[in-house]
This record gives sequence, C-alpha cells and structure tokens, in this order.
Amino acid sequence: MSNTKVVAVSGVSGAGKTTIVKQLATKFDCPFLLFDEHTDKNTYPKNMKLWLKNGANVSLIKTPEFVCSLEDLISKSSSRFIFIEEPFGRERDSISLLIDYVVLLDQPMELCLARIIKRYTAHPHSIGSISNYLNKYEDHFREIYISAANQVRDDSDLIFKEVVSIKDTTNYITNWLKRNIN
Repeated sequence: MSNTKVVAVSGVSGAGKTTIVKQLATKFDCPFLLFDEHTDKNTYPKNMKLWLKNGANVSLIKTPEFVCSLEDLISKSSSRFIFIEEPFGRERDSISLLIDYVVLLDQPMELCLARIIKRYTAHPHSIGSISNYLNKYEDHFREIYISAANQVRDDSDLIFKEVVSIKDTTNYITNWLKRNIN
C-alpha cells in the first residue's frame, strides 16, 4: 500500500491549475498528471447547455485514461505526493476515491476569463476562436464554471482565493501541505 498522497488542484478554466500543478511537482520533486492531456471527444456531454440545465452532474464527464494513468502512477510511486489537475475535485465518481486532498484555486471569474483570452491570443491560429468561445461563455460556460466551482468548494481541503503571483500561490500551498499532511 502506497503512502503517496494524491493532491488535486481544482478550479475553473483559467484559474491556474496547470501552472500550479507543475510548480508543486517541481518543488516536491514528484510526478503529476494533467486533466487536459487525458480528454477526448467523448469526455464531455454532447450538449453542455442541457447538461447544465439538468443539474451539471460532473460524474458525466469521463476521463477513463486519466483514471487509469493515476491508478498506475499510485501503484508505482514512492514519492510523497502526486499532483493532479482535476477541475472537479472529488466530485467525479470515477476518481473521487483516488484523491486524498483537494486544493481549490477559487479565483475571480474575470481574471480567469482574461487568462483564457490571453491563452487564445498567444496562438495566432486560434484567434478566430475567441469570438466563438466568448459567445459560449456568455450563453452557458460562465454558469457551468460557477456550478462546478460551487460543487468542488463544498468538499475542498484548502480554498485559495488570493490573487497573487504564481510563486506566492505555490509557496502558500507548499507551506499548507507541509503543515497539514503527514
């Protein structure tokens, strides 16, 4: 049985999950997994607007490769931690039992949106997608993000609301982990 603790970093799109997971993994010299590297065309419900209307059950978001990769990593790991980017914390049935701690990056929605727009503008080939994304954001994405964050918030071990640098965020979470995890 592994003593490795799985720490999920959660939050809405643009909250900084990927960056923080990579920083923490470097700081603790341990492995990490990224949610977006394990998604495919079948991950999300086909009609996200209807999914939201029907209660936004995050267990309907499927990432079987992510779950298998995490199970494999846990079975082979001798590291103190495995950090994962899991937007939905412990809320998805398929992965909930594999997660020991959830850190929610609870950042202001306008900051997250600004980061998403910057992400699009960093890649000239995707600039045309900004308008499409913003239309969906205004129509239903914003409410989806809020709903998912609310679900995660109720079962998080650490909720980080401060708007500070990546370094300060990483240091805060690092210190919290050192104080609270055996």
